[in-house]
Amino acid sequence: MTNTQTHEHPVVVGGARLGIDDVVRVARHGVRVELSPTALESVRATRSTIEGLAEDTVAHYGVSTGFGALATRHIPVELRAQLQRSLVRSHAAGAGPEVEREVVRALMLLRINTLATGRTGVRPVTLETYLAILNAGITPVVHEYGSLGCSGDLAPLSHCALALMGEGLVRDDDGEVMEAGEALADAGIEPVVLAEKEGLALINGTDGMLGMLCLAIADLRQLVTTADVAAAMSVEGLLGTDDVFAADLHDLRPQPGQARSAENMRKVLSHSPIRDSHRDPEACTRVQDAYSLRCAPQVAGGARDTIDHASRVAEWELESAIDNPVVTLDGRVESNGNFHGAPVAYVLDFLAIVAADLGSISERRTDRFLDKARNNGLPPFLADDPGVDSGLMIAQYTQAAMVSEMKRLAVPASVDSIPSSAMQEDHVSMGWSAARKLRRSVDALTRVLAIELVAASRGIQLRAPLQPAAASAAVIAALAAVGNVAPGPDRFLAPDLEAAYEAVLDGTVVTAAESVTGRLN
Repeated sequence: MTNTQTHEHPVVVGGARLGIDDVVRVARHGVRVELSPTALESVRATRSTIEGLAEDTVAHYGVSTGFGALATRHIPVELRAQLQRSLVRSHAAGAGPEVEREVVRALMLLRINTLATGRTGVRPVTLETYLAILNAGITPVVHEYGSLGCSGDLAPLSHCALALMGEGLVRDDDGEVMEAGEALADAGIEPVVLAEKEGLALINGTDGMLGMLCLAIADLRQLVTTADVAAAMSVEGLLGTDDVFAADLHDLRPQPGQARSAENMRKVLSHSPIRDSHRDPEACTRVQDAYSLRCAPQVAGGARDTIDHASRVAEWELESAIDNPVVTLDGRVESNGNFHGAPVAYVLDFLAIVAADLGSISERRTDRFLDKARNNGLPPFLADDPGVDSGLMIAQYTQAAMVSEMKRLAVPASVDSIPSSAMQEDHVSMGWSAARKLRRSVDALTRVLAIELVAASRGIQLRAPLQPAAASAAVIAALAAVGNVAPGPDRFLAPDLEAAYEAVLDGTVVTAAESVTGRLN
């Protein structure tokens, strides 16, 4: 993937707090990053503090000592550049598959953001070089395994710091793997020779897990709205009722996310001829819909409130300057434990639970469409000629397999801890692992919702000559423009499911619904 920078306004670090959307813009869309006018001044001021300590005969952690369990050794001046190089080289010990470009870019941005606060003690040249690498689209190769989420994301951040030194592997702006020194030379960037404290400052942060949290929040915000659209279309196609989405009913339980989801569903179902066809209580003998229809706002609403909670945690973390030791505002250099990823790890795990449950209720709605005993007059499996055709039978199998996987991914990583560094680091957060599994769960949820939308679209069309609500019709048209969601004889189904997945992923589904409803909450 080429990292072509957009013409959007640049994201500025070292001044106002970064927002979640800023992280997404840089990580995913290649927006340029700039330093605030005061950032380098602050960095210079705190660097002078570190340089003063470097000359002190008293040992200072990270400046004139070893690291972790080796912090008791005093390092002489002539070995300190080697100390910093050795730290980064030894900690760049990741293994396994390469993580995604957007994750690495988010990690780099967030480390730059902390360096720009002036609380870490790096030199201005180190910050400026890191920024130049990010803006050049050079992305260090970072691996799946290596972070325990305490002392920060050490291994992932070390692979990035290694590139700053002109070592290790990176991908250039065109995505080609090459040696870091070659990529920096091609971009006209001079590698950095690290000085006292800088190795620690480059690797001691929660930036990897926080970056993945920001990306997941952005994705889940869109997916929970997509879930409202899909649920409303399923209610419509299954001849369910929208009476249960009335605002006054949800006011009786003032959960804010629930009210928003119910409002979204009302908007999508507004003026539906299919719904109006069975509104007469004498013609419709069913008293209540199944929970997967009736309780959709409660589940999606709970998900919304959880995402909002996770967003608050992310915003607090985005305002943080995490390093150890850290230079305080009054000039002290203090050891601390702010690198522990527990606050971020907890919400990453919480969001995996939310994603799994949204996927689970979506799969149940799809299954109702396919069961002749429960779909209120539609053909079995929405097949054209049941028995000859299997319709969407195996699409639901695919959904079920992903939902089962999502349930396993919902098992929290943050409850585990394996001591490290000769018991110096005896409790860790596993926040990076929580973030990695959440990414897989978010992708699965995108696919699960896409399959429900395909089933709902086919089910609604099978209600002809009755017409759907205008919002449902717009979504069906948008899906039909990229794939085939029309009823008919069996066909190669995977491409149609993939097209629907892309339409969910890029926001096409929500945009189509909003073209009728206006902005959905």
